[in-house]
Amino acid sequence: MKRRRRPASQPPGAPKWMVTFSDLITLILVFFILLFSMSQIDMVKFRTIADSFQQRQILEFYPSIIPFDNPSAEPEMESEDSKQQGNETDQDLNSLLANIQSYLKENELSDAVVATRSERGVVLVLQEQTLFASGEATVLPDAYPFLNKVGVLLSEIPNFVKVEGHTDNRPINTYRFPSNWELSSARASSVVRYLITTEDLDPKRFIAVGYGDTRPVAPNDKVENLQKNRRVEVIITDPAYEEQS
Repeated sequence: MKRRRRPASQPPGAPKWMVTFSDLITLILVFFILLFSMSQIDMVKFRTIADSFQQRQILEFYPSIIPFDNPSAEPEMESEDSKQQGNETDQDLNSLLANIQSYLKENELSDAVVATRSERGVVLVLQEQTLFASGEATVLPDAYPFLNKVGVLLSEIPNFVKVEGHTDNRPINTYRFPSNWELSSARASSVVRYLITTEDLDPKRFIAVGYGDTRPVAPNDKVENLQKNRRVEVIITDPAYEEQS
């Protein structure tokens, strides 16, 4: 009799395909664990948001319910001190304007000097004949009393002061002033120098600029308009104003 062959015995353990399958399942499990760990909810922030729906008044005091991760990135809130300082500066400028206008009225200078308030601050427009002889940049003695008044008022406030020189479009060509640029700059500098010297003001507060005939306030077509364009402007600046370049 022929002996029957015994079936080949299978090796002990799991089939080979199961090993590969289990490795794949393990990798997938690790992948989902990583996703879960990266997307866990911040319970502190979550509870803060949940509480905010029950306490709506929190929105009235804080720009954001959830604190910023970077505190420096939180929006800045205007402090009461800065508001108060802004109000005081505004009051100082209004008071200065009122004092100058009163002085001009008492001394009958309103036709030669105009004092106004703009977004730049308090602006004083002085006509050429008030300060200088024609074609010159030396301050006339007749202008001393008014400039002294301005200097006293400036000594009471810390604002920066910009002095601008302007001319008409008639050309000038002298040894001292080859063009209107030099004349307008020299006139602005003369006013600054006088204010600093007489009242011992801090020079760092001042800037002198000459614009020549580039910024007329009237067409250069007749005597009256030419006279308006020959001027010096003294701007006691408002700290809140940012001049455009």
